[in-house]
Amino acid sequence: MRALPLTLLFAASALAFGQSNQPVAPPIWQMQESGTTVGLRGIDSVDGTVAWASGTGGTVLKTLDGGARWTQCAIPDAAKDGATLDFRGVQAWDAKTAIVMASGPGDKSRLYKTTDGCKTWVLVFKNPDEDGFWDAVSIYDLDDFMILGDPVGGQFSQFITSDAGKTWRKNKISGLQSKKNEGVYAASNSAMFVGWEDGVAAFGTGSPFGARVFYECVPCSSAEKWNSYPVHSFPKGKVSGIFSIYYRDIGSWVTVGGNYTKPNDSTGTAAWSEDGGEHWTASTTPPHGFRSAVQWSESLKAWITVGTNGSDISRDDGKTWQPLDDGNWNALSLPFVVGPNGRIARINPAALPSEKR
Repeated sequence: MRALPLTLLFAASALAFGQSNQPVAPPIWQMQESGTTVGLRGIDSVDGTVAWASGTGGTVLKTLDGGARWTQCAIPDAAKDGATLDFRGVQAWDAKTAIVMASGPGDKSRLYKTTDGCKTWVLVFKNPDEDGFWDAVSIYDLDDFMILGDPVGGQFSQFITSDAGKTWRKNKISGLQSKKNEGVYAASNSAMFVGWEDGVAAFGTGSPFGARVFYECVPCSSAEKWNSYPVHSFPKGKVSGIFSIYYRDIGSWVTVGGNYTKPNDSTGTAAWSEDGGEHWTASTTPPHGFRSAVQWSESLKAWITVGTNGSDISRDDGKTWQPLDDGNWNALSLPFVVGPNGRIARINPAALPSEKR
């Protein structure tokens, strides 16, 4: 056997051992072992240590140690049809108390609650509308919850409880009227955002006529009503529009979305507002594809958005975005992110790109 020249030998050794002169950048998202392969759609971080996740097949997961170990919860209504439910939303108060929202036609949209760390579940509410479909749920305290659903009878469905789900009322205040084929996307439980302490709420829609933001601000008006504002920068269509909305304060809002059948199309994927959602401006440099969830992080002083072709960061309130990764993600509750095939990861703040100067 002929000996290799030393230069080639050293090069071959470097390739064999994955060595190079360039340092390997640490991952933005540190992958965790979920113990499942189902599609995960819901995630709620209580404090960065305790977090809950949810998804298809009646799946609910929980971690008590920041994601070092995820455990699978009992399936709600397992003896009946619980394993057929698609849990698109989860909201938690602590390690023992949480609710999960199933999204589906009619009574396949349900709300379950646990108070014993997900050993057992109690059915709190079942969709009374045969033609309804729930898209998002938000909680404030142990008593106050809000559910948003697709239009029934030409009006978006909104259910509210103030006694922990013992009784519910369907909100019939003005301003919730829908256009033909207009709907809300149940992609990440973030199409609706409620700022409970500030008395504001908003949700985004999509339709062949374009996207809209519906906005209610109790401190801003003496009349209790919803106002709707068009967001022209998002694409029109039955599979397009706003998929997620979030705020930094009452004035500063960001929305993301696009066309979910075109994950790599960055056109019309984000917009921002500085006047409480009345006027919207398209991001100058948008996220690099369709996005299904967005969130402001006070600790990071940045916005993070995720979708089926990756994630992006904005440090100027959504005006411009920088790509972070090219992973496949569905929902976000920092520091965690979830996606299909049981994907769960935790953000690595040290790996984030520095602010552009």
